[in-house]
Amino acid sequence: MSDPVSFPTITPYLGLPLLIPGQAQKEFFVNHALAILDATRARVVNASLAVPPASASDGECFRIIAGAELAWDGRIDQIAVRTGDDWHYIVPREGMSIFDDAAGQILVFRNGWERADAPPLPSGGSTIDVEARAAIMGLIQSLQTVGVLGAPVP
Repeated sequence: MSDPVSFPTITPYLGLPLLIPGQAQKEFFVNHALAILDATRARVVNASLAVPPASASDGECFRIIAGAELAWDGRIDQIAVRTGDDWHYIVPREGMSIFDDAAGQILVFRNGWERADAPPLPSGGSTIDVEARAAIMGLIQSLQTVGVLGAPVP
């Protein structure tokens, strides 16, 4: 006799709940999945925090940072989505990008969240071209760090 077919209970990327045959209260699972999609589709987090805010509305998202406490303990780097008066957690995948609204910064996940830093502004020197080239190289390197640019063409 062959083994019964096994189906996953969640989607592999966002961890959305999947329906199973004969499942009761399907609307709960569908609504939960839709709330998660709604919160993450825009790929915007309200802020990067270590502790859950005292009051959060359904749909608000936060990136959990080092020093996580309370309900977020042990969930560093995950995205916390408020849904149904509880937190749903999304484990980031390589290449996932989000916009941190409070910081005004795009973040990319590469074995941890990274952001591109602005290069130092040129100052001093007697040849402006050398300084400008250094600034441009700094910008290119920052954009490469987050995967916006590939390696320079020789």
